[in-house]
Amino acid sequence: MSWLSLTVNADAAYAESLSEALLELGALSVDMHDADADTPQENAIFGEPGEPTSSLWSHNAVTALFSADANVAAILQQASTVVGLKQLPTHQITTLQDNDWVRLTQSQFDPIRISPRLWIVPTWHTPVDADAINIVLDPGLAFGTGSHPTTRLCLRWLDENIHGGERVLDYGCGSGILAIAAMRLGAGHAYGIDVDAQAVQSSRDNALANQVVATFALPEGTPQPADIVVANILTNPLKMLAPLLAGATRQGGRIVLSGVLSEQAADVEQIYAQWFQLNTTVMEDGWACLSGMKK
Repeated sequence: MSWLSLTVNADAAYAESLSEALLELGALSVDMHDADADTPQENAIFGEPGEPTSSLWSHNAVTALFSADANVAAILQQASTVVGLKQLPTHQITTLQDNDWVRLTQSQFDPIRISPRLWIVPTWHTPVDADAINIVLDPGLAFGTGSHPTTRLCLRWLDENIHGGERVLDYGCGSGILAIAAMRLGAGHAYGIDVDAQAVQSSRDNALANQVVATFALPEGTPQPADIVVANILTNPLKMLAPLLAGATRQGGRIVLSGVLSEQAADVEQIYAQWFQLNTTVMEDGWACLSGMKK
């Protein structure tokens, strides 16, 4: 069995109404994502604290799934008329063959080598190195599987700098991967904070799967001072959270900041320099990781 997949480039002004029209005209499912994802124009709308939240991206990719016998071109024409478009938006129609979707999805995620002793291993894989520190993690709804450069940069920093017994705060914990890795690397205590309740639950589940005792919660008050504060989020939230994160780092403690594009690193460094003696910024694939010690 096969299906037809329609992907339409849609501005925020009509993306949602177009999606509804496609569903009413027979689409089996419709989803939207940022058409600028993985580019410098990527626009995160995940409700970071202090950030204005829009419901849609500026440039959306609307993807609709249809049965193989559907007249997709005619449906798009009708949907475009319904939402008041004078001409068809840029689009693509492809045939989607039947697959074992679970197996296909799993095949896209292999164990990730972070360092000689640290690996991220999906649950369906056997560890490549049984003697290594293997963090068991499934790709899910929360950010942080080890596949993104910013996560790898933070994990490598933790691998090189945790010596045992540290108190670690993972602010914007996502999947909990950084807090879990910190504990597996020898930290004395790790706690994660995230504005997304689903991320908090995901972190708790992942900690349990890795037999790690760590605390995860929604933001509430000022975090207790930590020896190490790591925040792998986004540039604007990092700027806004600078006083809070500085206050959450003990005197002489260290901070690790990522989720920052290389060209944005100088702006973040300038803000945090009033509290921290920062080291040389580490770059990977256009992303930056800043670290330093509290003055």
